[in-house]
Amino acid sequence: MLKRTALGAALAVALAAAGVAAAAAVTHQSPAASSATAGRVTLHKTKIGNVLATSSGRTLYLFMKDKNGKSACYGQCATYWPPLMKKGALRAGAGVKANLLGTTKRKNGKAQVTYKGHPLYLYKLDHAAGQIAGQRQNFFGGKWYAVSASGAANTKAPPAGGGTSTSTTTTGSTCGIYGCP
Repeated sequence: MLKRTALGAALAVALAAAGVAAAAAVTHQSPAASSATAGRVTLHKTKIGNVLATSSGRTLYLFMKDKNGKSACYGQCATYWPPLMKKGALRAGAGVKANLLGTTKRKNGKAQVTYKGHPLYLYKLDHAAGQIAGQRQNFFGGKWYAVSASGAANTKAPPAGGGTSTSTTTTGSTCGIYGCP
């Protein structure tokens, strides 16, 4: 009986340690991942249509909780949804309206890129061009949507098993660290 209790306790400690290690791996990020910088905003083809993206094709999102052109995403929220920060002059790629590009000041005084007044963000779990794992997520008090060329929220649901661009062979999932939408 004593051996069984000791074995159970050792197993519990090992599982707890594994859980802590997994949580650390999920929340660990490099300083570069805490925000992204851009000078050029482009359009990129995804499974939900053409949406705004960085020059490398990473999907840009808007947060429905943002009000009056000001970000409501700070702290843990900004860890998973890094704000797109201005770097150099803002440039519009083909299909992007230059007159809709702008900036808003974050609490730290730095300039976050906006489009039609919406602060722009990336999603930490989108790793490649055209991925849309953040589409229609409902976290940190509001919904997240990819941004259309008109500056509106693209509210289309990603196809089952979707999450990657139609122009790439990488596979992905619409499920994030918080589960599936």
